[in-house]
Amino acid sequence: MTRVQNRRTPARGGGLEDCLRACAVHSGKLVGSLDRRRTELAELLRRLLVVVGTNGTAAPAPAPAGGATALLKRAVKGAAAPAGRLTDELLDALLAVAGKALECGYDDELHLALRISDTVLEQRRNSRAGWRLRARVLEALGEEREAVEAYERYLELTQEDGFGVAARIAGLRRGAECERELLALLERRCPRAAGFAEGPATDVWAEGLALHARGDREEAEPRLVGALLALAAEQAPVADRQELLGQYLELRTGVPGDDLTEAAALYAEQRRVRMRGPVADPTVGGVHWIGLGEFRNLITGKSVCLIANSGRVGESGLGSRIDDYDLVVRFNSYRIDPKHTGSRTDIHATIHKHGFNWDKPVTTRLVFGGISGDWKHSLRNRLVPGAQRYLGDESLRWPVRNIGRLGNDVWSGIPTTGFNMLWLLDFLDVSPTLDLIGFDFYESGAYRVPEAMKLAITSVHEYTSEKAWVMERAQSVTDLRISLR
Repeated sequence: MTRVQNRRTPARGGGLEDCLRACAVHSGKLVGSLDRRRTELAELLRRLLVVVGTNGTAAPAPAPAGGATALLKRAVKGAAAPAGRLTDELLDALLAVAGKALECGYDDELHLALRISDTVLEQRRNSRAGWRLRARVLEALGEEREAVEAYERYLELTQEDGFGVAARIAGLRRGAECERELLALLERRCPRAAGFAEGPATDVWAEGLALHARGDREEAEPRLVGALLALAAEQAPVADRQELLGQYLELRTGVPGDDLTEAAALYAEQRRVRMRGPVADPTVGGVHWIGLGEFRNLITGKSVCLIANSGRVGESGLGSRIDDYDLVVRFNSYRIDPKHTGSRTDIHATIHKHGFNWDKPVTTRLVFGGISGDWKHSLRNRLVPGAQRYLGDESLRWPVRNIGRLGNDVWSGIPTTGFNMLWLLDFLDVSPTLDLIGFDFYESGAYRVPEAMKLAITSVHEYTSEKAWVMERAQSVTDLRISLR
C-alpha cells in the first residue's frame, strides 16, 4: 500500500533567540554524521556559534568536551543582545546555514531552513535573501502556491533577476496548469471518480490498488482517479501528487483500448516545466552559436580590455579610455558607471550559476560552467532572446579545463570567470593589445550591481595562483592597468 507522506509546513513561531536555540538543537543531531552535506552544515553551525558569541555579552570560550553543540547552546542562552537584533554578520551566518540545510534536502534540514527564513523575515520584512530562501524551501517542501507568492515578493524587491526567479515562477505556474488539465482529462474519462474525491486520499488510493490487484479494473479506476482528485483538493505536496500520478499512468499502461497519449504528454510536460521552466523562444532570438574558431575570427586583430568587478574600477575615472578599445569584456554582475567603467560591453563572460546582466544587449555572450548538464539547464532558463548576437557553444563552455586540459593536478582551484576568459584570449593570441583594468583580485572589494553585492567572494578559487599566472605574463604594470600584449 502506498503511503502518502505528510511533509506539510510545520507550525512555526518564536523570535531570533528561539531560532538560534533550534540551530543549537539541530547541531546535536549532526554529531557523527557520515553525510558530506550534513558535515558541512555542522561546520556552518559552528561558525554561527562564533558569530553569536562575538555579538553577545562575551565571546565563547574554547570548546569543552561537550563540543560545538554545548557551546552554541551556552552562547544562545547568554546572548541577550542578538536575540533582539539581527546584525548583518548574524544574518549572513544564518543564511549560510539555511542554504546548506536546503542543499541537504532532508525534512529536518528543510524545516530548519524554513524556520530561519521566517526569523529573517520577522526581523527584516524586506529582505530579498529572506524571501528567496523562503520560496526555495517551500518549493522543496512541495508548497508550490506559497513558494510562488514568496518568489513574487522577491521580484518586487529586486531590480536584477540574477537567479532566474521569473522563469522559475513561469515553470511552476505552467506545471500546475498542466496538472489541472491532466486531472480534468482523467475525470472526464471516469465521471464516477468525483464520488470518491471526498474521502481520505490515502485510503481511497489503497482501495483502488487492492481492486486493481484483483483484476477489477472497472471498480479500481474511479477510486484511483478519485484519490488523485482528493490530493489536488487537499493541496498535498507536489512530490506526493507526482508520485501517485506516475503510478496511476504506469498501472494503466498496456490496458487494452486505453489511449494514454494525451495524458502522458500532459504528465511529461508538467514534470518538465517544473524542473526546467518553459521556453518561449527555443531559438533565443535567432542567436548565432559560435565555437572556438569562430570566436577567434571575431577578435582577431582587435584591441581588447578586460574590466574587473573591483572597487578600484569604480573609482578609476578611466571610462572614456576604456571605450576606446575595440572590444570591452565584462564579467558576471558587472556594474556600469560611464565615468569610471566606460559604457560599452562587447563581450559578456559569465558563470552559468547566476543570471546577472543576461538581459543587457551585447555582441557576444560566453557562458562558462564545469558541468555540461547544469550549463545547458542555465542556458535554457536564463538566456534572453535578442540580448546577444553570438553565443558560445559547448566548445567554449569551460576553457581552462576543456581547451587547456588543465586538470585538478595542475590547477587545483576552480577557475574564475575572469581567468577562463583571460586564459582563452591568451591562448588564441590574436589580439595586438590585451589589457586588464582594475584587476587587483578583490583586494579593493567588489564592484557589482547592487543585487549581487551580498554574494560572497568565494574561497573555491585560487586567486593567488591566478594573480601569479597574470604577473608572469605581464608586459607592463601600473596601478590600474596590466598589459599582457
